Order: sequence, then structure tokens, then C-alpha cells
Amino acid sequence: MMARRRRGTSDQSVLALVRQLGEALEEFGLQEIEVASGGVRIRLQRPGAARPAPAAPAAHAPAETPAAPAVADIVPPSMVTVDAPMVGTFYRAPSPNAEPYVREGDLVKEGQILCIIEAMKLMNEIESKVAGRVAKVFVENGHPVEYGQPLFLIDPTR
Repeated sequence: MMARRRRGTSDQSVLALVRQLGEALEEFGLQEIEVASGGVRIRLQRPGAARPAPAAPAAHAPAETPAAPAVADIVPPSMVTVDAPMVGTFYRAPSPNAEPYVREGDLVKEGQILCIIEAMKLMNEIESKVAGRVAKVFVENGHPVEYGQPLFLIDPTR
């Protein structure tokens, strides 16, 4: 944990903020979180969450138990994934009662809005990188997303 604070910030308020961040870390399954608030900057990181340097292949590497397949394992090379550019909450529509921006099977244009990610009370429109057909929506409406998490799979038009 790293905490920097300015004068006038009480230890109790810093401790309360650290506890809140720890709860958010657990709740959302994050590896690391960093916040600056009221002159205090705090970064929490799970043990072993530091980004490791690329390791040389081991001669006797232990076999890993396969978990859920990674998106890269199941995506054909011709398909394009649209990834989350930030951490936040994924919304498929501009408001709770509105129709989703796109559904599976819809044709989209390059630059067309696919969804919104709410981050720090700001609504960020996420646009398609390519023209094509939406093959898969990976995230449920209202669920949290992490940076780099696949959101959509698009089959580009040729």
C-alpha cells in the first residue's frame, strides 16, 4: 500500500478510504486500485499483482489446470474484438428504458456507438473499430468491466 497525504488530512479519514478501497478491490475482483481524493493518494495492490517481466520458457513447467478459455482462444483470427478502454460499468443503452445501441447480428459502421462505460460518474461512449456484423456481446448490461476486457466480437465486412 502506498499513501501520500497533505497536511490537514486525518489518519482516520485515510484509514476509512483505505478500507473502502480494499472492499472495492474484493468486490470487483481487481488486482490493483489507485485513487486520489482530498489531497490523499492511495494505491492498493494484491500480493503478486505486480506485472511480471516476461519469463523465459521453463524446461519443466508445471501443467496448468484449464479454467474458462480466454477470448483469444475462441476467437477466429478474422474477427475483431472491441475491448474496454477503461475500468467501469458497462451499459448497452443510453438509458435504462432505451433500446440497446447494438444487438448480436446487427450491422455496425466504423465509429458507431456500441455501448457506454460509466467511469467516475462520466459516461464514455465506446465506438466500433471496424464495420461489420456484431457476432457476440461478451458483457451483461450493468456489469463491471476491467481495462482490456473484451466487450464485443465483430465480424468485419469484406
